[in-house]
Amino acid sequence: MEKEISIIEKLASSLKRRDEVPNQELAQEIVLSKNKKAIKELVENLSSKKTIQNDCIKVLYEIGMQEPRMIADYVHEFVKQLNTKNNRLQWGIMIALNTISKERPEEIYDVLPHILNVADKGSVITKDHAVNILIKLSSVEGYADNAFTLLIEQLLKSPENQLPAYPEKTIPVVNGKNKKLFVKTLNTRLADIEVDTKRKRIERVIKKIGQ
Repeated sequence: MEKEISIIEKLASSLKRRDEVPNQELAQEIVLSKNKKAIKELVENLSSKKTIQNDCIKVLYEIGMQEPRMIADYVHEFVKQLNTKNNRLQWGIMIALNTISKERPEEIYDVLPHILNVADKGSVITKDHAVNILIKLSSVEGYADNAFTLLIEQLLKSPENQLPAYPEKTIPVVNGKNKKLFVKTLNTRLADIEVDTKRKRIERVIKKIGQ
């Protein structure tokens, strides 16, 4: 009888591959087979050596993008890893948390201070997905008001390079209640933007929302 191949043996680094295809294929395989045991093994190995960590979080957030419910039970395990010094793992975890923020809004909302603290010190990708989390929570009743306030704070301090993308993504959660503050915030930032193309993107958002 053939020995069953472990999930870790199927990771890109275990196969001596430098591309992400094996990890993407593994994520697809786990989603199709609804393999909860495999997900548990991947989460447990987020504390393994760096190459394994990187592969595991890649597979996990790829699963989250397709079937967020399959990784939603691991909110707290993900959050525990946010302080990692492994930048690839950190932003991968933020992507994973982003994919499940509508599945577990209460748990994500409870750890928002920690998420935003990590984002403030983290990479561009880490910040981008923290902002995406705020946008998603801004569409969930009970968390929307506070999440949108925190989103405004991010818009006020976002670097110029990231700034245009954030308001564009925010448009779906702008409503009669928060529109005035949103437009006021964008107008405040216009003077900071030196690159013409980026300024025009912000102006288009303001025009689309209306004053």
